[in-house]
Amino acid sequence: MAGGVGSRLRPLTDDTPKPMVKIIDKPVLETIIERLKYFGIYDIGLTVNYKSDVIKNYFSNGRRFGVRLTYFDEEKPLGTAGSVKQAEKYLSDNFFVASGDAYSEVDYDALYKAHVGKNLLGTLLVKRVSDARGFGIVEDFIEKPQVPTKGYVNTGIYALKRDILQFIPDGFYDFGRDLFPRLINNLAAFEISGYWNDIGTLERYYESNLYAVKKLKEQNNTAFF
Repeated sequence: MAGGVGSRLRPLTDDTPKPMVKIIDKPVLETIIERLKYFGIYDIGLTVNYKSDVIKNYFSNGRRFGVRLTYFDEEKPLGTAGSVKQAEKYLSDNFFVASGDAYSEVDYDALYKAHVGKNLLGTLLVKRVSDARGFGIVEDFIEKPQVPTKGYVNTGIYALKRDILQFIPDGFYDFGRDLFPRLINNLAAFEISGYWNDIGTLERYYESNLYAVKKLKEQNNTAFF
Protein backbone atom coordinates (compact mmCIF):
# COMPACT_ATOMS: atom_id res chain seq x y z
CA MET A 1 0.00 0.00 0.00
CA ALA A 2 1.91 3.02 -1.28
CA GLY A 3 -0.72 5.69 -1.82
CA GLY A 4 -0.36 7.73 1.38
CA VAL A 5 0.29 11.46 1.48
CA GLY A 6 2.32 11.55 4.68
CA SER A 7 1.10 14.91 5.98
CA ARG A 8 2.80 14.39 9.37
CA LEU A 9 6.15 14.04 7.59
CA ARG A 10 6.07 17.43 5.93
CA PRO A 11 8.18 19.10 4.67
CA LEU A 12 9.82 15.79 3.62
CA THR A 13 6.67 14.79 1.73
CA ASP A 14 5.89 18.10 0.05
CA ASP A 15 7.32 16.78 -3.22
CA THR A 16 7.82 13.13 -2.31
CA PRO A 17 5.25 10.43 -1.44
CA LYS A 18 5.73 8.95 2.01
CA PRO A 19 6.95 5.51 0.76
CA MET A 20 9.82 7.29 -1.02
CA VAL A 21 11.39 9.02 1.99
CA LYS A 22 14.79 7.49 2.59
CA ILE A 23 16.19 5.19 5.21
CA ILE A 24 19.89 6.12 4.97
CA ASP A 25 20.29 6.03 1.19
CA LYS A 26 17.20 4.27 -0.21
CA PRO A 27 13.42 4.76 -0.11
CA VAL A 28 11.65 2.89 2.68
CA LEU A 29 9.53 1.20 -0.01
CA GLU A 30 12.71 -0.22 -1.50
CA THR A 31 13.64 -1.77 1.86
CA ILE A 32 10.19 -3.41 1.94
CA ILE A 33 10.61 -4.79 -1.58
CA GLU A 34 14.06 -6.11 -0.67
CA ARG A 35 12.59 -7.83 2.39
CA LEU A 36 9.88 -9.50 0.33
CA LYS A 37 12.41 -10.62 -2.25
CA TYR A 38 14.60 -12.10 0.50
CA PHE A 39 11.71 -14.40 1.40
CA GLY A 40 11.12 -15.44 -2.20
CA ILE A 41 8.25 -13.08 -3.01
CA TYR A 42 8.81 -11.68 -6.49
CA ASP A 43 5.32 -10.70 -7.69
CA ILE A 44 4.38 -7.48 -5.94
CA GLY A 45 1.43 -5.16 -6.53
CA LEU A 46 1.68 -1.50 -5.53
CA THR A 47 -1.44 0.56 -4.82
CA VAL A 48 -0.54 4.17 -5.57
CA ASN A 49 -2.18 7.58 -5.47
CA TYR A 50 -0.26 10.62 -4.14
CA LYS A 51 2.56 11.60 -6.51
CA SER A 52 2.51 8.10 -7.98
CA ASP A 53 4.78 9.18 -10.85
CA VAL A 54 7.67 9.49 -8.38
CA ILE A 55 7.24 5.84 -7.39
CA LYS A 56 6.75 4.59 -10.94
CA ASN A 57 9.73 6.49 -12.31
CA TYR A 58 12.00 5.06 -9.63
CA PHE A 59 10.88 1.42 -9.63
CA SER A 60 9.47 1.03 -13.16
CA ASN A 61 8.54 -2.65 -13.69
CA GLY A 62 10.78 -3.81 -10.84
CA ARG A 63 13.26 -5.65 -13.04
CA ARG A 64 16.20 -3.59 -11.75
CA PHE A 65 15.33 -4.81 -8.24
CA GLY A 66 14.82 -8.45 -9.20
CA VAL A 67 11.01 -8.43 -8.82
CA ARG A 68 7.89 -7.98 -10.96
CA LEU A 69 5.82 -4.92 -10.08
CA THR A 70 2.21 -4.23 -11.04
CA TYR A 71 0.63 -0.86 -10.26
CA PHE A 72 -2.93 -0.22 -9.15
CA ASP A 73 -3.83 3.46 -9.39
CA GLU A 74 -6.40 5.02 -7.11
CA GLU A 75 -8.11 7.81 -9.03
CA LYS A 76 -9.38 8.91 -5.63
CA PRO A 77 -8.35 7.59 -2.19
CA LEU A 78 -9.95 4.22 -1.48
CA GLY A 79 -8.61 3.55 2.01
CA THR A 80 -6.33 0.66 2.93
CA ALA A 81 -8.87 -2.11 2.29
CA GLY A 82 -10.46 -0.42 -0.70
CA SER A 83 -7.13 -0.03 -2.45
CA VAL A 84 -6.34 -3.73 -2.01
CA LYS A 85 -9.84 -4.69 -3.19
CA GLN A 86 -9.20 -3.14 -6.60
CA ALA A 87 -6.29 -5.57 -7.06
CA GLU A 88 -8.61 -8.56 -6.57
CA LYS A 89 -7.92 -10.19 -9.95
CA TYR A 90 -4.19 -10.03 -9.25
CA LEU A 91 -4.23 -11.70 -5.83
CA SER A 92 -3.67 -15.37 -5.03
CA ASP A 93 -5.55 -17.57 -2.54
CA ASN A 94 -3.26 -16.34 0.25
CA PHE A 95 -1.38 -13.07 0.00
CA PHE A 96 0.50 -10.50 2.05
CA VAL A 97 -0.45 -6.88 2.54
CA ALA A 98 2.17 -4.42 3.74
CA SER A 99 2.02 -0.70 4.40
CA GLY A 100 4.60 1.13 2.32
CA ASP A 101 5.59 3.45 5.13
CA ALA A 102 7.19 1.21 7.77
CA TYR A 103 10.76 0.07 8.28
CA SER A 104 10.86 -3.47 9.60
CA GLU A 105 12.59 -6.84 9.85
CA VAL A 106 9.47 -8.95 9.51
CA ASP A 107 9.89 -12.70 9.02
CA TYR A 108 7.39 -13.40 6.23
CA ASP A 109 7.96 -17.17 6.43
CA ALA A 110 6.96 -17.21 10.10
CA LEU A 111 3.95 -14.98 9.43
CA TYR A 112 2.78 -17.22 6.60
CA LYS A 113 3.13 -20.40 8.67
CA ALA A 114 1.15 -18.83 11.50
CA HIS A 115 -1.51 -17.74 9.03
CA VAL A 116 -2.10 -21.06 7.26
CA GLY A 117 -1.92 -22.94 10.57
CA LYS A 118 -4.92 -21.05 11.96
CA ASN A 119 -7.15 -21.45 8.88
CA LEU A 120 -8.73 -18.03 9.47
CA LEU A 121 -9.42 -15.19 7.07
CA GLY A 122 -6.45 -13.16 8.20
CA THR A 123 -3.43 -12.88 10.47
CA LEU A 124 -2.32 -9.46 11.67
CA LEU A 125 1.29 -8.80 12.48
CA VAL A 126 1.35 -6.93 15.79
CA LYS A 127 3.94 -5.20 17.96
CA ARG A 128 3.78 -4.56 21.71
CA VAL A 129 4.60 -0.94 22.56
CA SER A 130 4.63 1.13 25.73
CA ASP A 131 3.04 4.17 24.05
CA ALA A 132 0.48 3.46 21.33
CA ARG A 133 -0.32 7.09 20.48
CA GLY A 134 -0.32 7.46 16.70
CA PHE A 135 -0.95 3.73 16.14
CA GLY A 136 -4.01 1.48 16.09
CA ILE A 137 -4.48 -0.81 19.10
CA VAL A 138 -5.57 -4.26 17.96
CA GLU A 139 -7.22 -5.48 21.19
CA ASP A 140 -10.21 -3.23 20.58
CA PHE A 141 -9.20 -1.52 17.33
CA ILE A 142 -8.82 1.93 18.82
CA GLU A 143 -7.29 4.13 16.15
CA LYS A 144 -4.52 6.46 17.35
CA PRO A 145 -5.34 6.95 21.04
CA GLN A 146 -4.69 10.46 22.38
CA VAL A 147 -3.18 9.40 25.72
CA PRO A 148 -0.22 7.08 26.46
CA THR A 149 -1.54 3.52 26.22
CA LYS A 150 0.31 0.21 26.40
CA GLY A 151 -0.72 -2.58 24.10
CA TYR A 152 -0.33 -4.45 20.84
CA VAL A 153 -0.48 -2.22 17.79
CA ASN A 154 -1.38 -2.96 14.22
CA THR A 155 1.78 -2.86 12.07
CA GLY A 156 -0.13 -2.67 8.79
CA ILE A 157 1.33 -6.01 7.69
CA TYR A 158 -1.09 -8.89 7.15
CA ALA A 159 -1.38 -12.38 5.73
CA LEU A 160 -4.87 -12.72 4.25
CA LYS A 161 -7.05 -15.24 2.49
CA ARG A 162 -8.56 -14.18 -0.78
CA ASP A 163 -12.02 -14.90 0.70
CA ILE A 164 -11.68 -11.81 2.89
CA LEU A 165 -12.16 -9.59 -0.17
CA GLN A 166 -15.88 -10.41 -0.32
CA PHE A 167 -16.35 -8.39 2.88
CA ILE A 168 -14.84 -5.24 1.36
CA PRO A 169 -17.42 -3.09 -0.45
CA ASP A 170 -16.59 -0.86 -3.40
CA GLY A 171 -15.34 2.60 -2.55
CA PHE A 172 -13.46 3.88 0.48
CA TYR A 173 -12.93 1.24 3.16
CA ASP A 174 -10.29 0.82 5.84
CA PHE A 175 -8.78 -2.36 7.30
CA GLY A 176 -8.38 -1.13 10.87
CA ARG A 177 -11.47 1.05 11.22
CA ASP A 178 -13.99 -0.84 9.09
CA LEU A 179 -13.08 -4.41 8.12
CA PHE A 180 -11.20 -5.98 11.02
CA PRO A 181 -13.72 -5.02 13.75
CA ARG A 182 -16.39 -6.85 11.70
CA LEU A 183 -14.28 -9.99 11.37
CA ILE A 184 -12.70 -10.09 14.82
CA ASN A 185 -13.63 -13.76 15.37
CA ASN A 186 -12.01 -14.78 12.09
CA LEU A 187 -8.64 -13.12 12.65
CA ALA A 188 -5.45 -14.06 14.44
CA ALA A 189 -2.55 -11.97 15.72
CA PHE A 190 1.13 -12.79 15.33
CA GLU A 191 3.75 -10.81 17.23
CA ILE A 192 6.78 -9.59 15.30
CA SER A 193 10.09 -10.60 16.86
CA GLY A 194 12.35 -8.21 14.94
CA TYR A 195 12.46 -4.46 14.51
CA TRP A 196 9.43 -2.53 13.26
CA ASN A 197 8.66 1.17 13.20
CA ASP A 198 6.04 3.21 11.39
CA ILE A 199 7.85 6.23 9.94
CA GLY A 200 4.68 8.32 9.84
CA THR A 201 6.09 11.11 12.02
CA LEU A 202 9.40 12.96 11.85
CA GLU A 203 10.40 11.59 15.24
CA ARG A 204 9.83 7.95 14.26
CA TYR A 205 11.42 8.56 10.86
CA TYR A 206 14.61 9.75 12.56
CA GLU A 207 14.45 6.82 15.02
CA SER A 208 14.40 4.34 12.12
CA ASN A 209 17.31 6.04 10.41
CA LEU A 210 19.34 5.94 13.62
CA TYR A 211 18.53 2.24 14.02
CA ALA A 212 19.54 1.52 10.42
CA VAL A 213 22.81 3.45 10.82
CA LYS A 214 23.63 1.60 14.05
CA LYS A 215 22.89 -1.76 12.44
CA LEU A 216 25.00 -0.94 9.39
CA LYS A 217 27.87 0.13 11.62
CA GLU A 218 27.67 -3.13 13.58
CA GLN A 219 27.69 -5.15 10.36
CA ASN A 220 30.71 -3.27 9.02
CA ASN A 221 32.61 -3.70 12.27
CA THR A 222 31.89 -7.41 12.28
CA ALA A 223 33.28 -7.71 8.75
CA PHE A 224 36.76 -6.85 9.99
CA PHE A 225 37.05 -9.84 12.34
